[in-house]
Amino acid sequence: MENFGTNAALITAVLMNYFNGIYNGDVALLKSAFHPQAVVSGDINGAPYFKTIDQYLEGVKNRKSPYDFGEEFKMKILSLEIINNTAVAKVQVPIFEYNYYDQLSLVIVDGKWVIVNKLLTNVK
Repeated sequence: MENFGTNAALITAVLMNYFNGIYNGDVALLKSAFHPQAVVSGDINGAPYFKTIDQYLEGVKNRKSPYDFGEEFKMKILSLEIINNTAVAKVQVPIFEYNYYDQLSLVIVDGKWVIVNKLLTNVK
């Protein structure tokens, strides 16, 4: 695939903004990783979960961050697949009492990689 290394580096930067935004409760940084029409969905302990990106960001804004609780940063990228101007990243986001696994769909919009869909689940 042409420019895989460059695209992987650009996507990794977006994912680090995603991780650091969650970890530090930095809503502006977290928002920068997403497309304004992104959707967040999945299940949390078997219960369906559906939010717009604005609803999701509001939740992050109104809670204490993992950093505030003194949690260790353990988020990581598990896999990345890039096909043309689309990508899927599988990441692990262990925060609070949860062990989230997210599948993040990304596309290039206006020359920039952004997350357009966040599919999440908590693995006990």
